[in-house]
Amino acid sequence: MVANLQSGNIVGYCVGEPWNSRAVQEDLGFVIATDLDIWAGHLEKVLGVREDWAEKHPQTHIALVKALLQACEYCDDRRNREEILELLCRPQYVGSTAAYMRPGFLDPYSRGTDVTAQMLPRYNQFYVDQTNCPYRVEGLWVMTQLARWGITPFPKNWIEILDRVRRVDVFGEAARELGLVDIEPDRGPIQFFDGTVFNPDDPIRYLNSLKIKREIRVEEVLIDPVAV
Repeated sequence: MVANLQSGNIVGYCVGEPWNSRAVQEDLGFVIATDLDIWAGHLEKVLGVREDWAEKHPQTHIALVKALLQACEYCDDRRNREEILELLCRPQYVGSTAAYMRPGFLDPYSRGTDVTAQMLPRYNQFYVDQTNCPYRVEGLWVMTQLARWGITPFPKNWIEILDRVRRVDVFGEAARELGLVDIEPDRGPIQFFDGTVFNPDDPIRYLNSLKIKREIRVEEVLIDPVAV
């Protein structure tokens, strides 16, 4: 990304850190917006497994989620960030210079504009506010976007699909075994930076209200194989 920006092949890009901060520090560009500006606390990385595997290895599945919860709790403790930074900078991982990795993660974040660099405590959010809970509201929003762009129909049986895919029960069991809060918080409506509001109680109305979209299909989506 940075090399193509420098050579003039592109005029901008949407990418994760440290490539934004590298462009800023090398005086090649500036940051128009961060994730915090668009949707603070949004879902990002996902630990996903096949349903048949989860049914065959339930205890391994729980252990995997417990390991993730413990790792994320460790990463959110700023006392551990220097160690994590050193690991990330290794060639087998991100392989970046530490100076490009520090903004937002440990140091104040600079956009490369005349705005003063700021400390952003939630710029990297791994665990706080039950970040790791597979919120069904966010999963429902993802399904509206798949339907919005014509990738899949919006399922009439969306509650069934959410319960099968967003395994809040697995998260809850793993959290309880670690002595952590195991209840899925009530997220309620999601408000985006442009003023758009996603009401999880009426996803179809939200889809119909979007000005930019493809033809939306609403269908029953079968997720179990049909016997022949």
